[in-house]
Formats: sequence, C-alpha cells, structure tokens
Amino acid sequence: MKIGVIGGGGWGTALANLLAGKGLSPALWCYEPELADQIKKNRENSWYLPGIKLEEGIQPTSDLAEAASNKDLVIFVVPSQHFRAIFEKARGCLSPKAILVSATKGIETETLQMMSQVMAELAPDFANRIVVISGPSFAREVAQKMITAITAAGLDLKNAELVQQTLSADYFRVYTTGDVIGAELGGTAKNVIAIATGICDGMGLGNNTRAALITRGLAEITRLGLKMGSDPMTFAGLAGIGDLVLTCTSEQSRNYSVGRQLGQGRGLKEILSEMKMVAEGVRNAESVYKLSQKHNVEMPVTEQIYLLLYADKSLKLAVAALMGRKLKSEFWV
Repeated sequence: MKIGVIGGGGWGTALANLLAGKGLSPALWCYEPELADQIKKNRENSWYLPGIKLEEGIQPTSDLAEAASNKDLVIFVVPSQHFRAIFEKARGCLSPKAILVSATKGIETETLQMMSQVMAELAPDFANRIVVISGPSFAREVAQKMITAITAAGLDLKNAELVQQTLSADYFRVYTTGDVIGAELGGTAKNVIAIATGICDGMGLGNNTRAALITRGLAEITRLGLKMGSDPMTFAGLAGIGDLVLTCTSEQSRNYSVGRQLGQGRGLKEILSEMKMVAEGVRNAESVYKLSQKHNVEMPVTEQIYLLLYADKSLKLAVAALMGRKLKSEFWV
C-alpha cells in the first residue's frame, strides 16, 4: 500500500513511524524543507519528537505533490487553521481511488466545519472515502510504542476497516465506528475542557473540581453531539471520555498546560509565544462556543473558557458564573 502522511509535526511523525514499523514506506510531508532534510539525515524529528529514533522506511519530503500523488491512503495531520489551504493544494494530486484520513482535531473557525466536512466540500467525489481517526493518543507515547487505542470513523465502514487494519499494530489497537461527526466533535471539544481543568489545577482548586469539570464537560459535549445527530455512545468511548480524560489530566497535553499557566496568573499571549506546537483548544474555544450558539445548546464550561480567552473575563468571575448557575437535574438535554 502506498501511503502519504501530510504533516511532519509530532502526531504525523508518530503515525508515519508506526506505518514504517509495519514494513510500509510512507511519504512524510514536512512544511519546512530543513525538517525533512533533518529527518532524512538523522532519522529523528528533533523539533517535535526529540530523542525518538525513527524507522528507516519513512520517506521525508517537503514536496506536497510527491507526498500526496499516486497514494492509496493519504493521512492529513496539519493544524486546523491551515487544513483547508493545504488540502486544496493537495487535492489535485490525489489518486481518484485514494482513501483520505483526517488525524486533525479541530473545527474551522470561519465556517464551523469539521475537517471531514472541509474535505467533502472541496473534494465531493471523495465524500464516502473519508475516515477520521480520534482517541487518546499522545504522539510521543505512540512513537515509544506504548499501548494505545483509538477509533477510526467513516461513513463507509469498509473504508474505516481498511484504515483499522492498516494502522493496527501489537501496541496500537484501532476500533471502528460510523459516527464521523461524533468522533471529530469529541476530539475537538475536549481541548476546551482541558484548558478548564488546567486552570483549575493552576489555581489550586483541587481534585474534586477537576473531576466535576471533566464530568460536566462531557455532559455538554454530549448535548451538542446529540443536537448534531451523533450517537451518544460515541462520547462514552475512546473519542469521547477516553480522549477527554487523557487531555484533562496530563501535563503532556498542550491545552492542559496552557490552562495551568493561565490559572497561575500568566497571560495568554506570553504562554503561546513560548510554544512551538499548536494548542488547538485556544482556537477551539471560539469555534465550539460558536457551534453551541448555532445549535442553541447550553455549554457553560465552554462559554466561560471562551469569555476568558476572548473577552478578558477574570478567572474569579468565570468560576463564580459556573457556581452561580440555576440548580437543576444532573441529566437533562
């Protein structure tokens, strides 16, 4: 099978390394020519996965057409804000029979589209050959071959099953589902809740608070998912609670780390200026909040994070707003 991985960040590199470890020779497209040269020469991505020795089968390139052309499977792993532009450039190079995979967790702020919807809009002939992978999967741990489980979601389950078989390894287990939007929403909205739990820990609010935020965060993500036609069981699975727990409880999570520093009193611009990799939750806070407004779904945790990041609301007032809400039954839709 001929495979292209579009995106030489940590997750793209980890996926290419997994595939190469199975005897495949995936092309790995890096935006920066110097990064592609470094990986080719040293078999290490010192920018995003320092210290990890990469498999010889990876074929690094900075030529997008080379990475995307004549491939059976093309995996897109680029930040959501650049996804449309890069996919548009790659679209003309795609084999008509290629299966397209999105490994990007995000929502386009301007259109409020998931990445699968962006691909389907720009390449409608591929709509039924789009698969999304989502779930609790830190890139470094996958590159270190630590046991990981994710979900592959596709409208055509045969394509999801092909991705399942292609990616599965003795340390990497892939399940399948037909709920594409649910898998994408779970993988995106959890980043916003991770900022909230990081803030909670940065402020020293304790484990009870963190557990409450994760639980109520899952509740509001599920409400939005149901309104968008998702299967509620998706949010009880790897793309839902699985990814949410991982992202909300580990300092490996960039979104949790941003929140923790905010809770300690640092400014957002200062925090982001020191980060090489993207904390998708900062952008997701705006897009998920706008999506909740579009579908008329109450998402109080997401709303307060949005107001913190985009309207300069104070941490004290945000906490007070959450705790001062009208009392109600736990389970409501």
